[in-house]
Amino acid sequence: MRIAVVGLGGVGGFFGGKIGLKYAGLLGHRVVFVARGEHLEAIRGEGLILRTVEGNFRIKPDLATDDPTAVGPCDLVLFCVKEYALDEAAAGISPLLGANTVVLPLLNGVDIAERLRSLLPRGVVLSGCVYISSFIEAPGVVHQVGGSCQLFFGPDDGRTEAFRPFEELLQGAGIQAELTDRIGMHLWTKYLFVSPMAGVTSLTAKSFGAVMADEQARAMVRGLMEEIGLLAKANGIALPADSVEAALAKVVRFPDETKSSMQLDYEKGRRTEIDLFIGYAVRAGRSLGVPVPLHDKLYAKLKR
Repeated sequence: MRIAVVGLGGVGGFFGGKIGLKYAGLLGHRVVFVARGEHLEAIRGEGLILRTVEGNFRIKPDLATDDPTAVGPCDLVLFCVKEYALDEAAAGISPLLGANTVVLPLLNGVDIAERLRSLLPRGVVLSGCVYISSFIEAPGVVHQVGGSCQLFFGPDDGRTEAFRPFEELLQGAGIQAELTDRIGMHLWTKYLFVSPMAGVTSLTAKSFGAVMADEQARAMVRGLMEEIGLLAKANGIALPADSVEAALAKVVRFPDETKSSMQLDYEKGRRTEIDLFIGYAVRAGRSLGVPVPLHDKLYAKLKR
């Protein structure tokens, strides 16, 4: 297969790196990394250095470029940019797309596939969801420090069989990939967990452990999760009855000093994914007629 990985940050660097380690240079496959700046130059020179809990690896793709026109249509495109770069990145990847190209976004959020379909001229856009903690440590170096590294993906209509070869490809690279006919449930389950913690840690400047130890902050997290559960139901997504309790239990399992990635960006004055997380719930609540007062208040406080 011809595989392009667009965005070599923490997510794209890990999953793209695993794919490149297995398939780059292998007859019948071509692995292309689409990146930019110092990160790209380092990858061109020394390869991508992938540091993981399993060990360290050096990956040399078949091509590393910032120019999708040099690549041509692919069978699979992993789309791994930040949400706030989605529109710009989508506008540039049309040279990678044929009529049957599978585009697999691995971003946070529950409406990413829908947004991409409205932007891309062709190709088949699936939905994807990953659980990983990783980041760019230095140009050309991606460091995975935690997370289950699970990857769930599938079509929104639940018709999975046409995409079984892509599951086999990902699993063949040592990725814990699962093609599912319930991708919506996976997307909303992750959103219910990630978004409230991103918002409350950013607002309070507290770590996961400090949030859970603070009665008021913990109550806010629970309330935000409950509001997301109502939004999921209004969108026709049946989450398990214990989704909120399961998400809170997951928070407790993290080291007390853990900070959310949005919190880190917020503290450093960088662009954040507030509109992907909190803003989406505010907009969805209005369009669906579902009151989300905690999200309204949180968005007003964090938006800058």
